Parts: sequence; structure tokens; C-alpha cells
Amino acid sequence: MRPAAGKILSRVELAARLATHRQKKEKIVLANGCFDLLHVGHLRYLEGAKGEGDVLVVAVNSDSGVRQLKGPGRPILSEQERAELVAGFEAVDYVVIFSEANVEGLLAALRPDVHAKGTDYTMATVPERSVAERLGVRVAIVGDRKDHSTRDLLEKVRRAGNA
Repeated sequence: MRPAAGKILSRVELAARLATHRQKKEKIVLANGCFDLLHVGHLRYLEGAKGEGDVLVVAVNSDSGVRQLKGPGRPILSEQERAELVAGFEAVDYVVIFSEANVEGLLAALRPDVHAKGTDYTMATVPERSVAERLGVRVAIVGDRKDHSTRDLLEKVRRAGNA
């Protein structure tokens, strides 16, 4: 049995599950990202996001979405593997895979109370900010300073391999 895999839901399943949490008056937080090669910055971001509410939903970019955002050679891990790794974090309650360029559609469909973004964003640069505001979703910038990145980690591995 793979308990983390049980946290990965379709949008329809997730919407139904979140309705139950809303009935209990639990605050729902949505975080998102590629999560391609996990590092401590991802953990700190997700723990910070969980601190904004009761239920943490993490939207993981699909393989095609990661390729669009990060370029050739990415993702390193498949969307299903990345989703399962993210689901393995204690702070994460649910994971959903999305293929759009941003999570505006998920914000509209899931209506979380909070949309958490990492510290590589400011309130002014959050791509979904206007949609979040229109829907009454609070935006929170969470996690530690942005001094961790998958890109830097990959470069470090490449340099070590060439040494």
C-alpha cells in the first residue's frame, strides 16, 4: 500500500472532499509548483502554506506544463512521481495535477480560503492575484528566502559529475 498516492485526487474528487472540510468550517489553502527534484525550499514552502489554514491542497504542474515553464530536459521526474513525493510530506493533505499555465482555473473551481505562493513572488507578481482578489481568496507569501532552486541543484550535480 502507498498511503501518499491516496492523497492524489482528480479535480472532481478533490472538490467533493473539500466540500466536507468546508462543512466543518476548516480553512483551505492552495499551493502550487513544479516540484521537480525536491529540496528543502519546497518543504519550507509547503510547511509555511499549511500554517495558513487547516487543509493544504497542492497543485502540481503536469509534465507538459513543466516543459513549457522550464524548457527542454524538464521535468526530471514524471508528474505522477512528483505528485506522490509531494503527497508524502506531512503538511500536505491533497494533491491535484494541473496542466494550465497557472492555477486561476483551480482557484475558481476549488475556491480555497488562501492561495499560498513562495518567496520568489511578491504580492505584485503573483500571476493569479487579480483572480484571487475577485474570488475573495487571500494571497499569502510563505516559506523561507528564495535561495534554493531545482535549477541550481541540477547545475551543482552537473558540475560534480564533471569534476
